[in-house]
Amino acid sequence: MKKCVALVAVVGLILVSGASAANQELNNDMSRCTSGNGPAVLVQIRGVKESSGKIRVQSYPAIPGAWLAKGRWLQRVESPATEGSMNICIPVPAEGKYGIAVRHDRNGNGKTDISQDGGGFSNNPSISILNLGKPSVNKVAFEAGPGVTRITVNLKYM
Repeated sequence: MKKCVALVAVVGLILVSGASAANQELNNDMSRCTSGNGPAVLVQIRGVKESSGKIRVQSYPAIPGAWLAKGRWLQRVESPATEGSMNICIPVPAEGKYGIAVRHDRNGNGKTDISQDGGGFSNNPSISILNLGKPSVNKVAFEAGPGVTRITVNLKYM
């Protein structure tokens, strides 16, 4: 009986600690992406069309059931858009495989306006109308190490 109670307690602790890493909205704290810190992903975003609205960067575990699934993102960082290029630091809970989604909400309304907003993904996969702009997890997955992993995301607009 004591072993059963201990097992339930351990499983509960794991579930609670796992849940705390999910759905965290963070500030763009670039100090998390300096040498000696991590694990974190330094996302260089290129091709921001204009300095209006917000850039939203979300990390997901690189598993089919979680990638781009509603409410399954791990961390989210929003920042005012800066035309051209900008850097966003997004911490990840541990070393492992992740996918990153970036969206430029040009009018800042919090909704996806297909004809106006821009977007991109880790590994910069091609996007077509056939997959409704949602590449497979295999195309976006990358390995985040114990320190700071650097990636570049090129935004695309309609």
